[in-house]
Amino acid sequence: MTNQVVHFEIIGTDPARLQHYYRDLFGWTYELGDTVSRQVSEPGRYGSVGDAGLYGGVGGGASLRPKVLFYVGVDDVGAALARAEELGGTRVFGPDGVPGRLVVGQFTDPEGNLIGVAGGR
Repeated sequence: MTNQVVHFEIIGTDPARLQHYYRDLFGWTYELGDTVSRQVSEPGRYGSVGDAGLYGGVGGGASLRPKVLFYVGVDDVGAALARAEELGGTRVFGPDGVPGRLVVGQFTDPEGNLIGVAGGR
């Protein structure tokens, strides 16, 4: 599954679980230990992603409120939504749109963060 995002931050109460979830969903790998503001993540719990032509990270901690919203470019919106559900996410809507032009969908991850996917089919 391909993806394109300019920048993102995913913050949750269990960063390790979210990192595992997004690794399984999009194939992301993480570098742990980046210096990130305590407003974004507890020390040592933020993982930077830079291996897919994007930069951002997944972090947080027990004292931080979950939050995220971005769209990831995928080859097949329906397949991405189905995979998100298999991994414990919940489909919000989609696929919806005009096949061959733009199709979108949204799902929530296991912590309730809203994620958009856009692409074909």
